Amino acid sequence: MPTITVPARIENLGSTKDYLKAAIPAEFAAQTSNVLLAAEELLVNVFSYAYPEGEEGEAMVSLNVRTIDGEEKLVFEVRDWGKVFNPFEEAPVPDITAELDDRPMGGLGIYLIKQISEAQSWRLVDGANCIEIVFGRTPKAL
Repeated sequence: MPTITVPARIENLGSTKDYLKAAIPAEFAAQTSNVLLAAEELLVNVFSYAYPEGEEGEAMVSLNVRTIDGEEKLVFEVRDWGKVFNPFEEAPVPDITAELDDRPMGGLGIYLIKQISEAQSWRLVDGANCIEIVFGRTPKAL
């Protein structure tokens, strides 16, 4: 399935999202906005924090259809070779009960990804952070 590797720079976000939008299989079209949201949340973090300032890195993004528990699922993957970071364990859990004025800016990305996807995972593969986000054919009811 489709894979794209781009330099880890914020100016590559739009073209990467355009690539993903065009690559999502028709049977998963209802998940397009969720895949693009997950891509933006993950890639902004990779582009902004994965590599030391001044070091040129890259991000690899792919989409695959995989059978999981007897059902076809869309698996969105992001890999980077920056510092080791598991966002599902290391990112702070946001206090969504706090008043808006009392909340810090940002910090909702991983929370949102968990709400819109069926499964999420991180693993270290040959020195690369590998994040997989799994989507069903239809969006989850929120």
